[in-house]
This record gives sequence, C-alpha cells and structure tokens, in this order.
Amino acid sequence: MNRAVSVEQLAINTIRTLSMDAVEAARSGHPGTPMALAPVAYVLFRERLRYDPERPHWPNRDRFVLSCGHASMLLYATLHLAGVQQVGPDGQPTGELAVPLEAIRQFRQLGSRCPGHPEYRHTSGVETTTGPLGQGVANSVGMAIAAKWLAGYFNRPGFELFNFRVYALCSDGDLMEGIGAEAASLAGHLQLDNLCWIYDDNRITIEGPTSLAFSEDVGMRFSSYGWNVLRVADVNELGCLRSALDGFNQEPDRPTLIIVRSIIAWGAPTKQNHHEAHGAPLGDQEVRGAKAFYGWPEDQQFLVPPEVVEHFRQGHLADCHEQADQWYAMLAEYRKAYPDLAEQLDCLLEGRLPDGWDADWPSFPPDPKGMATRVASGKVLNHAAQRTAWLLGGSADLGPSNRTELSFPEAHGDFSVANPSGRNFHFGVREHAMGGICNGLALCGLRPFAGTFFVFTDYMRPSMRLAAMMGLPVLYILTHDSIGVGEDGPTHQPVEHLAALRAIPNMVVIRPADANETAQAYRVALQRRDGPTALVLTRQNLPVLDRSKLAPADGLSKGAYVLSEAAGGKPDVLLIGTGSEVHLCLAAQQQLQAEGIPTRVISMPSWELFEAQPAEYRKEVLPPSCLARVAVEAGVRQGWERYLGPQGRFVGMNSFGASAPEKVLYKHFGITTEAIVARAKEALQALRQ
Repeated sequence: MNRAVSVEQLAINTIRTLSMDAVEAARSGHPGTPMALAPVAYVLFRERLRYDPERPHWPNRDRFVLSCGHASMLLYATLHLAGVQQVGPDGQPTGELAVPLEAIRQFRQLGSRCPGHPEYRHTSGVETTTGPLGQGVANSVGMAIAAKWLAGYFNRPGFELFNFRVYALCSDGDLMEGIGAEAASLAGHLQLDNLCWIYDDNRITIEGPTSLAFSEDVGMRFSSYGWNVLRVADVNELGCLRSALDGFNQEPDRPTLIIVRSIIAWGAPTKQNHHEAHGAPLGDQEVRGAKAFYGWPEDQQFLVPPEVVEHFRQGHLADCHEQADQWYAMLAEYRKAYPDLAEQLDCLLEGRLPDGWDADWPSFPPDPKGMATRVASGKVLNHAAQRTAWLLGGSADLGPSNRTELSFPEAHGDFSVANPSGRNFHFGVREHAMGGICNGLALCGLRPFAGTFFVFTDYMRPSMRLAAMMGLPVLYILTHDSIGVGEDGPTHQPVEHLAALRAIPNMVVIRPADANETAQAYRVALQRRDGPTALVLTRQNLPVLDRSKLAPADGLSKGAYVLSEAAGGKPDVLLIGTGSEVHLCLAAQQQLQAEGIPTRVISMPSWELFEAQPAEYRKEVLPPSCLARVAVEAGVRQGWERYLGPQGRFVGMNSFGASAPEKVLYKHFGITTEAIVARAKEALQALRQ
C-alpha cells in the first residue's frame, strides 16, 4: 500500500476496494458506481451529514437516500467505516455494527445485512428501500417535507427540535424515470431548501452511453423547476465537492441539484467509463489493475486500514454525537415547557395513536337512500384527523372528488413554504410521486394519506408496493371504485384493480359496504403500524344498512362476517359480497328465502383481514359443508376461487366497462339481484346432480 497518499485518499480507496471485493465475492452486483462516487460518500459521511452512529434513529439526524440503490456497496462500505450501530426490534442500539466486515464478505447472500439493494429496517443507517429507480428521490422529497412540517408544528422559540436536511444520491436512471421528474417539479414548487440531490453524471447506462436515449440539459430542466443548480466538473476534486455542498447550505429558498461528473469504475484498466462496469463483477485481472492504480495491495481482499477507521470516526462524528446529546437534553426541557406537544411527539416517534384517538367514533343511522362511501370516508377522515395531529395528506388533484380535504381549523390549511404546519397537501396530477412522497413522510413518523381515483393506482403501484415491503402505515383513499363510476366510461372504471392490489403482500385492501363499514375501516387502518391500507370507495350512493336487523359493522375488523344469517341458522347457500354489491346480496337473500332456500349473506370487505383470523372463525363464516356459494363483486373473478371452491359461482366483470349511467351498466353487465338468485340456484342444482 502506498502510505504516501493522504488518509483522505486512503479512506476513499477503502470504500472503492471494499465495493470491488464484495461484488467479486458475490459474483454479482454493481461495482462501477461505488468506485466512481466514493469521494461523495466520504465527504458526506465524514464531514457533512449530521448523524450519530451510536443512535442511528436520532429524530433530528440528516437523512441520506441512495436512490441509485444498485450502488448499495457504496453505502454499506461507508456505514462500516462510520461505525453505525445496528438497532434492534425494540428501537434500541444493539451494540454491534450495522455492517460488520463479515456482512460485506456475505454481500448479496441470504441473511446478510448487505442485500443486493438497500432495505429499510434490515440494515440500520439505511433510511429507505431503494432499487427501483426514481423511488428514492421521491422519498427524499417526502422526508424534506416532513422536516418542514415537524418544524412548523413542534418547534417553539428556544426549542428548534427539527431542522434536518435531506441528501439524495441519484443516477441518470433516477432522472429519466417519470417519478423523478414529478418529485423534482413539486420540490421546486414547494421551495424545499433543505433538500439536496447529488446527480452522478457518469453518462453510462446498462445498454451503453446515455446518448443512446438521453440528451437533454438536466441543469436547465431543474432550473426551470426552480432549483439551485451547481456543478462539479470532477468528483475526485474534493475541494469542488465541498464548495458545492457549501452552496447548498447557503441556499435560502430553493432545493439544490449538484451535478457531479464522474467516471464509472474509476481506475479499472479497461472497463472504466464503459457500460460493462455497471452491472457485473469486473473480474480478477481488472480488480488487480484497479488496486494497482490506487496504490493498493493487489492480493488483499476486504482490507480496512486501521487509520482509516480512526480517521472516519474522529472530528465531525464526535461533534455530531455531542449535538445529539444536546438535542436530547433540549427535548427534556421541552417536555417541561410544552408537555402536551411532547406527548404528541412521543406518540409520533413511537408509532402510537394518542389517547382518545377513537373517542366518539362516527356512526351513521340507517338510510335506504344512503351515501357514497367516499362521502362517509371524508367525514370519518376529518373526525380522525382532529385527534391525531400528524395524520395528513392530500390527493393527486382530486381532493373534492376523493373527499380528502381536512376542513377543520386545526388542520391549518394547505402546506406551503409560508405555512409549513398545514396538513392539506396538493400533489398535483402526480400519482407516482405522491406515492413515493407519502413513503418519505411515513419514514419520518408521520401518518400520510394519499387520494386518487382507484383506476389511477396504476400510476403509483410501484410506490405502493414499496410501502408494503417496508411496512409503512400509508393510507390510500381510492374512490370511484367500479363501473359505478358510470358515464366516464371504461378508462375510468377499474375492473382488474382489486385483484392487482390484493396480489401485493402486506397490503390490506378494504372495500366497505356502507358508511358504517367505512367508519370501521378507518379504525382498522389507523391501528395498523406494519403496512399500508387501501380503502376502496364508491362514487355512487349506497344504502346505510339497518344494523338493528343485521350484524354490527365492527365485524369488518375480521375481514368477513355473517351480515344476515339464513333462516333457521343453517344455510344451503352462501352469498359473499363486497362493497357496493352487498346490498344486492341482501335483496337476493330475500328472494331465495321466499322460495324456501335458506341463504346466508356474508360481507367480505377485506380478504387480508379475513385470512389473518383463526381457522375456526373462517370455518364458522364459510362452513365447509356449504358448497353452494356465490361471490358478487364489480371486478374480475381472479382470486375468488379460494372462497368459492369448485362448485361456486361468480357475479361480476369479465371485460372492461362502458360509458352509461351506473344503474344501466349494472344491468348491462349482469350484476343484479336476479343474476345472483339465478347463480345460487345453478350452484344448488349442480350439487344435487
């Protein structure tokens, strides 16, 4: 090793060589970007980021998002050198490194804390799960908004509890993806001066040079968004990097984009600046050549010079530890001065709901004319938000239709740079960014909700999937849920979307049958701490069912329940409905029982909640002995087989919708009481034969 190089350069080269060695050991991975961007990671984690390795969950820490998640070894190597500790399930540091050297040796292997792409909650110091390009930068916008909101709501004179900054490292791919453009546009509009994206302008993608498909002037684009755009001509010039970061710190009212020119696989003899270095190991000879270029022992793997560790953990990080101590001391004084706010902050940070959050929970009297479940949702949302101050969010320009607007005075109106404690967010027509931003809000402890038409979940499904993967309690308010949309036609009528959302692991989907089931759906959703919930709601009015004659709506918490029992208590037929089709099942029950066919009606608003119940309960609701079953849902059949069995029948959709009034469409597509009765008789007849 060339000991004549500075300890700074030694630290940078340690990040590079750890990354190369890990990818070679795994025989897969992305070595080129960590080799190029090691100087950025060094300057950020060694000098700029305010974080405490011993308390990685310090609430006012700066956030770092590796949006180009394929460069995961860049982050793992840096977390190792910084000595970031792993946090246990109880939220407390375990005393062990989040990324020990052995984990780096086991890069991309089962159980290692160094998976192929960074995973939230798996490795402390990883602020969000990244890999799908563009998601991380959208998350970073949510985090920056969260910092502003937390400051606006909790800070008081002499108590600046929240002022953290957010840094995101992004690639060409992050800026090509539409979600990146959506998120950047909104960040510029909101003047998020606490947000810095560092763009790795290496001009290489998997297929070859970016010139194959990407020729825009990124700086001009971001200037038009209202960003402060700075440039670093060579990533290896640390002074230029530091000056650019100083420019971010001095910017008073704009987010900052730092465009950094780098050479992928810097130092590799034949593969630097070549797309082959992007997504595959370099190979032994190329690694040896790169190490020789760095003045590194060619025959040594996973070498971490002790002076690098000492250098990394001195100075700035010691100051950060002291700042964290001061912050917690300030919080203790804050508790004395503002005990009510401190209690709210404790709830937020611990993921708890405040005492009395469900007091005087809304209920709705029976009403044959009824109301749309989206209308009931708006009433319940406003009730809940009055008791949980960090329940906030908005819609993708559909607030009046989704009924997502918080209208009470304590909601403080619309979020903006001038009104950072506002709880109504205007995401614009940006569903994908809205989903990613809400994930960022949730990652900072807030309880965000996102509203749109159900059909437009197609635009934000990747963000919804990541919310489920990370276990984030994001609430999706999805209205206009079926052909009941009516005249807007098939482009706006979701038919396959229930099946699509139900396919996402850890996503709870709830389609309530009336206003009171909607109220109970909120009770369930708000108590979830380990994953997102999608409320699927109608545009059209539904009867508010008479619960004095039917089972109480709190049966929703079990996913499915016997809404109306068969005459005599032993059914010959089971009618299983969701949402707007449940009242059709009740009407069919009356007809069937008038003909002497004992019929049970089951409301099944949530498959996921039902599957979580004990087997005994599921058998009580769906007795195995009763094989004549009809499921009724204004969507496709996919997935219903698990409840219908081989003799069951389905009343629903097997095509796209059409443009016509809602009642005309239900008749046209055969989702009627008469059709349910006919299918029930068919099922019975088939069993008798």
